[in-house]
Amino acid sequence: MTAWTTLVSAEDLAAALGREDLIVIDTRTSLTDRAASENAYRQSHIPGARYADLDRDLSDHRKTSGGRHPWPDAADFTATLGRWGVTPQHQVVVYDAADGALAASRLWFLLRVLGHRRVAVLDGGWQRWSALGLPADAGIPAPQATHYQASFDARRLLDAQDVRALLDSGGLLIDARAGERFRGEVEPLDRVAGHVPGASHRAYSANLADGRFKSPQTLASEFAPLLGGREPAQVAAMCGSGVTACHHLLAMAHAGFDGAALYTGSWSGWIEDSQRPIATGEG
Repeated sequence: MTAWTTLVSAEDLAAALGREDLIVIDTRTSLTDRAASENAYRQSHIPGARYADLDRDLSDHRKTSGGRHPWPDAADFTATLGRWGVTPQHQVVVYDAADGALAASRLWFLLRVLGHRRVAVLDGGWQRWSALGLPADAGIPAPQATHYQASFDARRLLDAQDVRALLDSGGLLIDARAGERFRGEVEPLDRVAGHVPGASHRAYSANLADGRFKSPQTLASEFAPLLGGREPAQVAAMCGSGVTACHHLLAMAHAGFDGAALYTGSWSGWIEDSQRPIATGEG
């Protein structure tokens, strides 16, 4: 049976509904109205899908540092997986409203860095699924709890000190935010505008064409010059809070460059220390 490890089409997922080894998770997120996303899930979702809340399930707001969406501890995240009925043997498919940036790619990376390989993002998300008229219902599943035991690969989760070391050693830090935020022209979410000195810019939207991910070949041709011969282990992605940056990690894996890291705190974590330098402009 084919394992999906990066992306899966709506057509392929629809054909697989009902498989005993399949678990679907809805991560639709609104940054302006948190309740709206879960309400939308309760009204209609892919049959059998569980719901993952970005703040409750994919972050740890008990932490007082680490950016706007602090990375959860492995014990807490695996407990959440257990409540959803996920085991290491399951094929997991995650989706959000559209392009994977809020917050399907975040959950994809959480699982991948936990060592779970059979996890994929629904390409085009709920938007394409609905446009195709594929099955949906409002039933809320009651999964049988499981025990999921695993730990994160710490090498792929960087803090500010790790980022400085990465850049000092010639590594690459890719900022996934929109260009105007990277350049420091506007900052709608964080108290300071700009970017980490030495970071490079590629907006996560560059991974998409018509709302879906570009082909592996196209993504490889675009990322290769940016990587400049570096191995994925010499590369990290960041954004505003460690969510949309995971879109780059997914796109790179889909293009054959699997193994890059995430700056978990990202820009909102970087500016927690006023002594850290800030750059503006193109970089």
